[in-house]
Amino acid sequence: MENIQAIKQRFGIIGNDPKLNRVIEKAIQVAPTDISVLVTGESGVGKESIPKIIHSLSHRKHGKYIAVNCGAIPEGTIDSELFGHEKGAFTGATTTRNGYFEVADGGTIFLDEVGELPLPTQVRLLRVLENGEFLKVGSSKTQKTDVRIVAATNIDMADAINKGKFREDLYYRLSTIEICLPPLRNRSEDIHLLFRKFASDFAQKYKMPTIRLDDGAHDLLLKYHWGGNIRQLRNVAEQISVLEKDRNITQETLRSYLQDVGSNLPAVINSSKKESDFSNERELLYKVLFDMKRDLNDVKKLTLELMKSGNMSKVKEEHATIINKLHSDTQEMDDDIIEKTEVTHENDVEVLNIPKNTSGDKYQYAEDIEEEESLSIQEKELELIKKSLEKYNGKRKDAADELGISERTLYRKIKQYNL
Repeated sequence: MENIQAIKQRFGIIGNDPKLNRVIEKAIQVAPTDISVLVTGESGVGKESIPKIIHSLSHRKHGKYIAVNCGAIPEGTIDSELFGHEKGAFTGATTTRNGYFEVADGGTIFLDEVGELPLPTQVRLLRVLENGEFLKVGSSKTQKTDVRIVAATNIDMADAINKGKFREDLYYRLSTIEICLPPLRNRSEDIHLLFRKFASDFAQKYKMPTIRLDDGAHDLLLKYHWGGNIRQLRNVAEQISVLEKDRNITQETLRSYLQDVGSNLPAVINSSKKESDFSNERELLYKVLFDMKRDLNDVKKLTLELMKSGNMSKVKEEHATIINKLHSDTQEMDDDIIEKTEVTHENDVEVLNIPKNTSGDKYQYAEDIEEEESLSIQEKELELIKKSLEKYNGKRKDAADELGISERTLYRKIKQYNL
């Protein structure tokens, strides 16, 4: 079996980072087997090299190796591409076509961007992984294939599974062995090696002297975030090689090719907050509390006016400014603290069912009303939530839709009432 250094030379892999070496070591170890492999990592880290290593070191190395970019094939034709189709299976199917799984029988298929596969195709792929069987589009005849599958993705598979975009059972079938390639920013010692290699390659390609970085440019190269990883580094090296007449590259020259350099450099954060920061936060909190108190006083004032007159239209006219402000403030509140209330209507006039005041204190009277109404609303709310949850067998999303509130609000209410 070839060693790691020989594999690097054979496949043009540059770098001595221990994490990169471990990735290659895992590929060498898994190659002689037939188990499925999932290669993960950010876009541009070089995931396409790993399936080639696995295929070349396996007993299938004399069979076909087919690389398929699942994200580049339209959803309507991907089943036909992978599994083939019968003549007349759909409009334009004038002849029978063999799919990749039939053509690569005895070899290896590399499914790049496997996370982009549509759900119906995922079902077909799962069947191939389980028993090696597939159906051509438009055919009822089961066919067998002996194919080693290596897949790759740059998306968060756990998130895709939670969102229902990728089948969990298929994920576990594909990721019998998972190989994760580190991003370039975590291989700082390899960044300059790769840049020099790219600079040398482009100098030969375009027949011009090799570009070289001064100390400032070298430091900037290592500090940069490299969100596009090796692909971005190669692109920058090629641009500079072609466009710069001066082959000695300064920090400012390199910076001009890194458009978002300011946002990608590591940020220096002071771990201790200044006293002025806490002072500003207190002032902001006091302002919010005072605004809430003022709004509460406005509500009490409107309630008392309504109690005296019993005429909602008159109250609205006299206090239009206050009502509009309260409405505006309510619209800005988060949806999980806005509750729906019901008001009885009689002869097109909104009427509050207010009991007779037996106390001489009008403010105490208003507070008593608020307390009684609050308890009544809570009891009704609890009853509605219980009925809705029972109706939908505990499914919070359906229950929340029924109640007309968000799922997050329902979850908070469940905790509040210990349901």
